Amino acid sequence: MLAVYAFLLSLVVTVVLAIFLIPWLVRLKAGQQVRNDGPARHLSKSGTPTMGGLAFLGGLAAAVLALANRSPGALLVLFMALTYGLVGFLDDYLKVALKRPLGLKARQKLLAQVFLAVVLVVLAVYAQGRGTALALPFTGLILGHGIWVDAGFWFYLPFTVFIVVGMANAVNLTDGLDGLAAGVTFWVALAFVAAALMAEKTGDGGVAVAMAALAGGAAGFLYFNRHPARVFMGDTGSLALGGALGGAAVLTRSEVFFLVAGGVYVLEATSVIIQVISFQTTGRRVFRMSPLHHHFELGGWPETKVVYFFWLLALAFVLVGLAGMYGLGGT
Repeated sequence: MLAVYAFLLSLVVTVVLAIFLIPWLVRLKAGQQVRNDGPARHLSKSGTPTMGGLAFLGGLAAAVLALANRSPGALLVLFMALTYGLVGFLDDYLKVALKRPLGLKARQKLLAQVFLAVVLVVLAVYAQGRGTALALPFTGLILGHGIWVDAGFWFYLPFTVFIVVGMANAVNLTDGLDGLAAGVTFWVALAFVAAALMAEKTGDGGVAVAMAALAGGAAGFLYFNRHPARVFMGDTGSLALGGALGGAAVLTRSEVFFLVAGGVYVLEATSVIIQVISFQTTGRRVFRMSPLHHHFELGGWPETKVVYFFWLLALAFVLVGLAGMYGLGGT
């Protein structure tokens, strides 16, 4: 029941904050600069205020602090959201408020994310007693006879840091159409609510509260971010979403599950990797444009159709992930 309250509180706080935040961003002239090499139809979005992720960060923080009963797990998820969000905010602020086109250097952003992911892993393993075991999907975990592989700290650390950082940046890549990243993350966050409630040995219902709050914040933000968007989340929001999800994945021992449930993020990131490798080695593009959502756009799909399709795809990945991680499999 606390998870339901967290969802609702975060949704309401996000909506209220956004009502006041959007005019402030307009006065700050924090408008998004749309790339000229993107789809031509996106040029009309230039000037739409960004950094709107601050609204759902406020909703998440309010719900966790009010309802999570000082749960260490929930506070660690909030820490990841706020610190990854801070990295994104600094990048956004330099670009849109101070008019420095490059923002933070890619190396600076990556190093900050890696450092924070290492902090997450060390705290989860040693302070939270998470251990270094990895759960393998489709082995009947909820039935009590699933397969766990103890990776050992020195394998688990880089493996998990790679997942957390990689998926956070994949969420960032997904944030390219009105409502796309928020809608996809809504489903993935709900999946982690289920994961936190069902996963064995987590011992901390606070993670479920935090993920419910994240889903509520995403839902509240969608009211303003749906097409035609009145505000964009910016790197402030997309990196915060990725950081929060990464924290939940580690704390619920669901790192591999994250790769399945977050399949849309994986597809988006993979499309960019394939496109870059193909163009650099052969001079040819595999996709009309990457990330993948632009490929469908340039194929003639309306933006809303692409977004709805990816929302449904996200739900499908979530259901497969939940079935594989906590339901099907085993003997």
